[in-house]
Amino acid sequence: MRAVVWEGKNNIKVAEVPDPKILNPHDAIVKVTLTAICGSDLHLYNGFIPTMKSGDVLGHEFMGEVVEMGSEVKNLAKGDWVVVPFTIACGRCFFCQRDLWSLCDNTNPNAWIADTVYGHSGSGLFGYSHMYGGYPGGQAEYVRVPFADVGPIKIYEDLRDEQVLFLSDIFPTGYMAAENCSIQPGDTIAVWGCGPVGLFAMKSALILGAERVIAIDRVPERLRKARECCAETIDYTEVNVLEALKEMTGGRGPDACIDAVGMESHGTNVIHMYDRAKQALMLHTDRPQPLREAIQACRKGGTVSIPGVYGGVIDKFPIGAAFAKALTLKMGQTHVHKYMRPLLERIRRGYIDPSFVISHRFSLEEAPHAYRIFREKTDECTKVVMKP
Repeated sequence: MRAVVWEGKNNIKVAEVPDPKILNPHDAIVKVTLTAICGSDLHLYNGFIPTMKSGDVLGHEFMGEVVEMGSEVKNLAKGDWVVVPFTIACGRCFFCQRDLWSLCDNTNPNAWIADTVYGHSGSGLFGYSHMYGGYPGGQAEYVRVPFADVGPIKIYEDLRDEQVLFLSDIFPTGYMAAENCSIQPGDTIAVWGCGPVGLFAMKSALILGAERVIAIDRVPERLRKARECCAETIDYTEVNVLEALKEMTGGRGPDACIDAVGMESHGTNVIHMYDRAKQALMLHTDRPQPLREAIQACRKGGTVSIPGVYGGVIDKFPIGAAFAKALTLKMGQTHVHKYMRPLLERIRRGYIDPSFVISHRFSLEEAPHAYRIFREKTDECTKVVMKP
């Protein structure tokens, strides 16, 4: 089959790879009908995630048709139309039983690597390095889906692929980020990053009862999309973000702040140059300027929610500000399984059409070009989907 494979930093290609096979009676094979490039895929593309190997198949946002099943998969049938969560979960362990699906104990065969780095391993992930299991991803014609009796959600409604694809990751991720803010009626929520996850966090914050959303970015088309989501906007290249947020909130600060950027943030000040230099010298792994600002900006007793991916260690972390202001920090890989059905219901009822984030549509064969424009944010690119 044809698939998008990683060959090294800034180097991907579309190549012939072996067709997936049923390896376990709980497996299914899904013929991919639509897939996407996620912002966290760029961390792989840019070489910031370790344990990648040449030839690894990328992609963790995908959906398609069930074409084969193992003997223990009783809840699916050939021809079913499904969306697959990017986290792989067994459904039976301590964490799955508590709806902490991305922390599953049983789906990462390379758990020892994550144990060494982080102390404990989370779940396996599609297309996201061998530290997370080395599972081939969904930017391909076909995918083997482990624990297919637990993860995929069937789509019965007369909906388009583009309306439901993002149930696989970024819609639940944005929603969980907003939910982690413990939003009360009348709250003001600030969101750093107007990429797809940030946009879904904004929409979700308003759904959950926020009165105001303030979005921070520098890219004109992303700021425009944020305004279309009913957010007020700040261009951080034009004003001091902390001062602007104080002025916009009467000096108190936002009730909660969401860092939807993560490890590869951009900035205009000296601290950003410091971060880039230390990252280039491999003295730390992440550029956390939005996280620093979120902690500084958040009101006393507020919450900082972190859906943006961080991979290792960061410098100049303002733990003193977090302590002094009694902030709550919530973060982590999304428990996608928990959110897929309720968010599908919101789509079905017409409360939201997630396809609003899409700017570009390509064939799978155009993946190298798609990755480049998505990373460089050229041609007003905000989100890419690809059809095998």
